[in-house]
Amino acid sequence: MNLHRWSSVILVLLSLATAVQAEKVARIEVKGAIGPATAGYIARGIKDAHEQGAQCLIIQLDTPGGLLDSTKTIVQELLAAPLPTVVYVAPAGATATSAGCFIALAADVAAMAPATTIGAAHPVQMGAGGASEQKPDDTMKAKLENYAISYIETIAARRKRNIEWARASVKESASITSEKALELKVVEIIAKDQGDLLAQLNGREVNGRKLNTAGASIVEIAPSFAERVFQMVWRPEVMFILMLIAVYGIIGELSNPGAIVPGVAGAIALVLALYMAAILPVNAAGLALIGLALALFVADVFTPTHGILTAGGIAAFLIGSLMLFDRAEPAFRLSLSFIIPAAIVTALFFVFVVGSGLRAQLLPGKAGTDTMLGKTVKAITRVDSAGGKVFIEGEYWNAVSDPPVEEGQPVEVTAVKGLTLTVKPKALAESPSHPS
Repeated sequence: MNLHRWSSVILVLLSLATAVQAEKVARIEVKGAIGPATAGYIARGIKDAHEQGAQCLIIQLDTPGGLLDSTKTIVQELLAAPLPTVVYVAPAGATATSAGCFIALAADVAAMAPATTIGAAHPVQMGAGGASEQKPDDTMKAKLENYAISYIETIAARRKRNIEWARASVKESASITSEKALELKVVEIIAKDQGDLLAQLNGREVNGRKLNTAGASIVEIAPSFAERVFQMVWRPEVMFILMLIAVYGIIGELSNPGAIVPGVAGAIALVLALYMAAILPVNAAGLALIGLALALFVADVFTPTHGILTAGGIAAFLIGSLMLFDRAEPAFRLSLSFIIPAAIVTALFFVFVVGSGLRAQLLPGKAGTDTMLGKTVKAITRVDSAGGKVFIEGEYWNAVSDPPVEEGQPVEVTAVKGLTLTVKPKALAESPSHPS
């Protein structure tokens, strides 16, 4: 009898433990442009949520768009997730634009907060990444559009959502509010907050699994340090600053040899900028214009153009900076408030720092043997091809001359070879003042 009683108690405890474990919901928050760091974070979130036995994973989303490669990775992770996934476009005012639309449609459950929007998934707005990316011609645009249409239709069909609207979000850049999205069956839930979302998810069957989320505890899966850092630096502004540091450091080192620190900092910044250029949608024409601007700044140091080349360099720098990233995508725009100060600082750097350094290198020597060239001194002894002595700058120097020079005769220093000066009579260096 006692054994039966203890068995019942153990079963009850196990049931309670299982129930407690079931009442857990994992959550991650994705805000900003979609990139490699975002894809890695979402993939890790799905894995951790499954290992913790969570009822589902909620991905709170607010994004203006991002890279196509990263978006495809996220969509694949969502479609293959071992537990239910919920994309929740929130808070009020948030958007799931461009890449965000694909991600929201790929989730098992799509939810939105009031006063949020979804759509505008045209492929022209989705950077594919790569420094060599060019503006597509009409044929390439058509191919990209057809690919994006078929891709989003496949996602919508897989999740049993409105295929016609999904096609329009790509073909016509359609964008709708949360209320309209619910009406058109683009999303399943409008929830004012997280508690409301959990209440509406409770009892919903997803992939044959009934969710038990009423009163569930939320387990936050925070981004790792590396994910936070990479997401923070994966921005056009950061790459732009790295480019400027590379320019300042390398050119500063070349114009002022021996400083070392600027050169090292510039080289490191250049490597990082090149790495980011392989990910961000960089426009080659913008890079070329910035390179032209730098060339004009340097040229103005050597030519008396009264600042005309510098003015042209500033104009080229401004235009190149505006063109440097895909401005059709809000996530990759450099604002004028950022570009204009950078152009002014760069111009001043070349005018004052680089200009003074290069001009200093071109000045005649003020110390050492170079200062002796052209000086006139007196021969202390007879100086001929075999040798002799002169006194210059407080020291006796060996000297040779052809023709010979008598003691006390003025001579001009024409060359310095080691510790021996080559001289010639001063009279030979002077042109006759009148014809004989």
